Amino acid sequence: MSFVSIGRKSVMISGIVVVLCLVLLLWPGLNWGVDFTGGTILERRVGRGVSTGEIGAVMDGAVPEMNLSRSAIQLVDGDREFIVRTHELSNDEILRIDKAFEEAFGGLVELRTEVVGPVIGRELVRNAVLAVVVASIGILLYVAYRFEHRFAVVAVAALFHDVVLVLGCFVLLRREINSPFVASVLTVVGYSINNTIVIFDRMRENLKLSPKEPLPELVEGSIRQSLTRTINTSITTLLTVLMLVIFGGSAIRDFALALLIGVVVGTYSSVLVSGPLWLMWTERQRKPKMA
Repeated sequence: MSFVSIGRKSVMISGIVVVLCLVLLLWPGLNWGVDFTGGTILERRVGRGVSTGEIGAVMDGAVPEMNLSRSAIQLVDGDREFIVRTHELSNDEILRIDKAFEEAFGGLVELRTEVVGPVIGRELVRNAVLAVVVASIGILLYVAYRFEHRFAVVAVAALFHDVVLVLGCFVLLRREINSPFVASVLTVVGYSINNTIVIFDRMRENLKLSPKEPLPELVEGSIRQSLTRTINTSITTLLTVLMLVIFGGSAIRDFALALLIGVVVGTYSSVLVSGPLWLMWTERQRKPKMA
């Protein structure tokens, strides 16, 4: 099996997938959470099993002027614990809802109450985008300084690929985009660039040691020399993140899911996209000089 030959096809396929994910980001678009749009999150546990319809009806009856029956309601860990994401509520309205829950279901336990205003939500969106952009620029400058410009541009292109694919998966799954998700994306960026840099470093060393070796063989050898380390790191990380997805609970489940997708996508792009993309670019630049 040749990683370079597979990688050339992977670059093309990844380009198509990135375009499809960008289309998904435009329509149907991201499912922005309360952190970014503004509103209230209520996480509660009650004394008996309930359905989302019952929860919506109780809330609508407690605060009829708000039409809360259309709130986003998610059952968590069975049918006695749930999360409600709805319009911004006042303290009095939250107390009325909790009283209605207690009367209807009994055994009410307040697990989480968060209220985010729309102004703060817009600021969080701006800061989230800024964080990813600044991180990418920093990586671009660092890799360009330590290696050369083609390595830097390819590394950032691979990061863009990873982030867009994670976003596309969340659109397809209709998972919520919230503050923990932003943290997970930045973690994926760091993880992915680490794997990519290991392979690039091996390529740089091989370019110095064997400057006359054909580039396809050099890239192939560099990937194979780094493969064991990359796979071992990815498997151990995947096992840990998978445990977070299964046992981590609702508070960090989306964070862990984004990490899980990001680790898989990041490993794929490090092995089958970054090196082959650098090779295709370098070969294209060298052709006119050879003519």
